[in-house]
Amino acid sequence: MGLCLLQLAVVAGGHTMIGTDSVSDSVQCRLQGTPRPPAFSKDGDFVIGGVFSIHYNMHTVEHKFTSIPEPLKCTERFVSLRFSRAMIFAIEEINNSSQLLPGVKIGYEIHDACCSVPVAVKVAFQLANGVDPVFETGEECSRSATVTAIVGESGSTPSISMLRIISPFGIPQVSHFATCACLSDKKQFPTFFRTIPSDQYQAAALVHLIRHFGWIWIGAVRSDSDYGNSGMAAFLRAAHEEGICVEYSEALSRTDPRSKVKRVADVIHSSTSRVVVAFAASGDMKILLEELQRLPTSPRQWIGSEAWVTDPEIKRFGLCAGAIGFGIQRSIIPGLRDFLLDLSPQKLSSSPVLTEFWEGREGALEKVCDGSEDIQQLRVPYTDTSQLRITNMVYKAVYAIAHAIHSLVCEEIFNSTVHCDRNLSVKPKQVLEKLRNVNFSRNGYHVSFDDNGDPVANYELINWQVAESGQIEFVAVGYYDASLPIGMKFRMEKEITWFDNSTQLPVSVCSESCHPGTRKAVQKGKPVCCYNCVPCPEGEINSSNCLKCPEEYWPNSQRDRCVLKPVEFLSFHEVLGIILTTCSLGGAFLAIAVAIVFYCHRASAIVRANNSELSFLLLFSLTLCFLCSLTFIGRPSEWSCMLRHTMFGITFVLCISCVLGKTILVLMAFRATLPGNNVMKWFGPAQQRLTVVSFTFVQALICTLWLILSPPFPIQNLTTYKERIILECDLGSVGAFWGVLGYIGVLAVLCFVLAFLARKLPDNFNDAKFITFSMLIFCAVWITFIPAYVSSPGKFTVAVEIFAILASSFSLFSLLFIPKCFIILFRPKQNTKKNLMVKTSNVIRF
Repeated sequence: MGLCLLQLAVVAGGHTMIGTDSVSDSVQCRLQGTPRPPAFSKDGDFVIGGVFSIHYNMHTVEHKFTSIPEPLKCTERFVSLRFSRAMIFAIEEINNSSQLLPGVKIGYEIHDACCSVPVAVKVAFQLANGVDPVFETGEECSRSATVTAIVGESGSTPSISMLRIISPFGIPQVSHFATCACLSDKKQFPTFFRTIPSDQYQAAALVHLIRHFGWIWIGAVRSDSDYGNSGMAAFLRAAHEEGICVEYSEALSRTDPRSKVKRVADVIHSSTSRVVVAFAASGDMKILLEELQRLPTSPRQWIGSEAWVTDPEIKRFGLCAGAIGFGIQRSIIPGLRDFLLDLSPQKLSSSPVLTEFWEGREGALEKVCDGSEDIQQLRVPYTDTSQLRITNMVYKAVYAIAHAIHSLVCEEIFNSTVHCDRNLSVKPKQVLEKLRNVNFSRNGYHVSFDDNGDPVANYELINWQVAESGQIEFVAVGYYDASLPIGMKFRMEKEITWFDNSTQLPVSVCSESCHPGTRKAVQKGKPVCCYNCVPCPEGEINSSNCLKCPEEYWPNSQRDRCVLKPVEFLSFHEVLGIILTTCSLGGAFLAIAVAIVFYCHRASAIVRANNSELSFLLLFSLTLCFLCSLTFIGRPSEWSCMLRHTMFGITFVLCISCVLGKTILVLMAFRATLPGNNVMKWFGPAQQRLTVVSFTFVQALICTLWLILSPPFPIQNLTTYKERIILECDLGSVGAFWGVLGYIGVLAVLCFVLAFLARKLPDNFNDAKFITFSMLIFCAVWITFIPAYVSSPGKFTVAVEIFAILASSFSLFSLLFIPKCFIILFRPKQNTKKNLMVKTSNVIRF
């Protein structure tokens, strides 16, 4: 596309008119203003432009608008002289190469942008238009660009300004140091490429680094430029996603008044965060660090971006000792050092820039050059090739453009010979298309671009360590490769020295970690990293927030994790279980022993008088009553749950039925003594057995229906106690359970009433009084059992039920059999029919 970007003046019929109206025979494009001479230039078949901030600043002039403004002048110390010289070195290497562009000479036109956007814009116009005072183009103001591609600029903001001018005309620009992520937008900047990674990757790497060391409370400082604002915005987004809190985020520029820089320094000084992330250009960092040196500030751990963390000029600030940050990988360019040092007086005199450099403050020479000086004596960044980082990006950018031109003008012929047509017309747009596909390696460094014009992101983790000499050195302690999978991108290889020359990791938090059993409560109006610690509710552990344990779990003593709740049930191995088991087995043993005594004295009067058949059946049922309590002890199972309640219900009904039979027998016996009463024939042995079987059958039927319809089953009781699990038996049908107890209670009350009615009948063999007392105790025990059973927690519910079984069993056993055994064993003289027939008023009744 034709280019005429400066002021257009149309000359027609001797009159000069601004615009394109009334165009006559020819159109003249006239250069407006004074062109800037290049810092370095050389003719060639194809010319590559270069734009570098060789000087640090620009001389400002107050415009009074009464005369033509003076040309912009660059001032102060040199910054990127080595970059421009590295570009010349790469072009000379290419011109001497027999493989890349053989027979073709690459020229260059390198300008000093002076760290200034206006200068960079003016240079962009010149590279696009040339510097001819006037040129005629017929009917259109158009011409081809004077360069095929441009290397530069160093800063993101000047690069953006240049791209606004050259992008519409398809001139490719390959930057070595413009890292703003915004430049990856191909809709805005379709002609932009770079050999340095985008800040999008660096922001992600810095967040990864901060999370790696556990810092969640940081400060942030940035350059007030496209580089700083865009890079910090990407960093803050990634930091927020990782839960990192930013105490402050301040911006500054080297052109700001000192009051603003001092305000930023005061913010850093008064902050509580001990880690500061600085996404800033080198010049801006110098201004800030100079201000911080005036304050008695406490040490900070600095995290730097690649723009300043590898800048040798920043090393003089001791307060940054221990700083870490990601820098471009160090590289080696064979022959570059000799080229940089090859500055003979003849070469110096041919270049005003080199002459100024040699005679200026940076050369530390206060005399006029006489030709005897040795550049080897200079100790300036220009001569230091031990840390070639950005310089290699310039080197790779030149080679990328050369490979793109090579693919346009060269072709391989027979015998692998490369032929290049130096006279072929190459448009910038053609170079642009070929740049997208370059893929080569040089000195072991790979060069290629993705769809956004970005290279693969590789960084070194740089640590500022104090050497034995007291000087700060840049030490690579780790690496970051964005092309690797997640979890493998970042690796550490050496130990880091932190601020104050300490090897102990600094801590930077807004609030200390909460103790176990407490949770974070965010402080009102502050970031989430600032919080108070409040106790967690019962049953919860502290995590990022209080976390409730699952039902079967409970917090451990430290309240930092959930552990299984202890399981509790009435065990045979605990004291209470042992006591109840002993009582149960002891009662069963006594019942069996009494049965043996009765059997051995079955012919005695007292045994015969007490209906030996019912007595033996009662002893058998009491034995079962004692033993059934054992089913309530131990871990509940499906069978034990069904057995314990049904066995208890049936055995107790059998026991009460026997007692009820004995009571009825007493009443019938005295009724039968009345004249003419023959009632005993209606309650003989057969009727007694039928009575016992009938009463027991009803209970058995209830238990059978219970087991069929809704049987008891084992459960884990998680509600009685929060901190432990109670293993117990669910009744299944509560109605069936109370039906079993109610039936036993009805029989017990009936037995008690009948015994009470017969308590005053005469003669010693009358058991009614003992039955009355036993039934009274039995009923009292089970009436007391109901509220105790309902209110007892956990395993004590089972213990209450066992106690009720044993207490009622022992009461029956003791009152019905112990007195008779005493007579049989210790009062044998009273064990006679005559003694039993004596009236109760004459002898003591047992």
